[in-house]
Amino acid sequence: MSVTTITASTNSSVCGSANASRRHLRLRRSHDNLIFGAEKRFLSHQCVRNLLSSDISGQGSTRVEAGWFFRGGGDQSSDASSERSESANEDILIFFYQLDLATRVQYALNLEEYEIANQLRNKLNEVEVEVIKQQESKRGLSSKSEAQDKGISLLRLRADLQNAIENENYSLAAEIRDQISKLEADSLAATIKAQAFEKAQFEFRLGQKVRHKKFGYRAVICGMDPVCCETSTWMENAHVDQLTRGPDQPYYQVLVDVREDPNLLVAYVPEENLLAPEEPDKARFDHPYVSFLFYGMDSAGDFIPVKQLREKYNRPRHEVPYDPQDEKSGDDA
Repeated sequence: MSVTTITASTNSSVCGSANASRRHLRLRRSHDNLIFGAEKRFLSHQCVRNLLSSDISGQGSTRVEAGWFFRGGGDQSSDASSERSESANEDILIFFYQLDLATRVQYALNLEEYEIANQLRNKLNEVEVEVIKQQESKRGLSSKSEAQDKGISLLRLRADLQNAIENENYSLAAEIRDQISKLEADSLAATIKAQAFEKAQFEFRLGQKVRHKKFGYRAVICGMDPVCCETSTWMENAHVDQLTRGPDQPYYQVLVDVREDPNLLVAYVPEENLLAPEEPDKARFDHPYVSFLFYGMDSAGDFIPVKQLREKYNRPRHEVPYDPQDEKSGDDA
């Protein structure tokens, strides 16, 4: 089917606007790309062009990449921009893409467009498989396997070293000894990373409003890692080596209030640079990603993460402590 039009009521929690409730969603296959008419402007960004680079029928491999959803003007060289993270932004946009695909599968099923639903489901499965691979690598599961593999290699090298010594081939023995030293260091690093992810303790939670200690902007937690998972180049630019706790501390993906810094949007911030407000922060918070990552704000002013976001990071639902003063204030009103 080359062109299929689906008219549906769009979920405002995903699309971010009540005015989107009657958008027409057009599915079009053209030049091996799937084009949704309602989000044509969104698809013009590199992130979704890359995501949709493979054929919807499942032919070809799915490459999970993304670019910036918004590219604001102005000075990008501020100190705060050193914590701006392309990979964190990419991670959020891919999450949105998964939510959007799952929603469209349900739309197609509701309208009995089973062929389209199957095509969308196949695309969703491709993306999810790739995302799981990336998450396993990022969260240390591959590091644990890597450490085991390096342990086996160490056993073999030690046996080779013993043979070289017995045969009085000391130059070879020296080379093998150097290989063992390097492999032991790599194995230790992989083991530490895997253990850090298994025993992670976070001071902040998903949806919590925070303030940056150094730069002062308000932000909301939307993702977390037990250690810094950025590249060495990013860590150098962000001066991670100057931090008290260095890279081996929890790092958070945060949405920055666009009214305070319209160019930063998404930052990757170490735990030691964040502060929770002393009093509930119920002030207005503006960011284009809030509408699909959170249901809304709770009575304490923090955001309530959508179920899929909690599942992604394996975090429990946060219950706001009961405050009798809230009920009393409501009765007085």
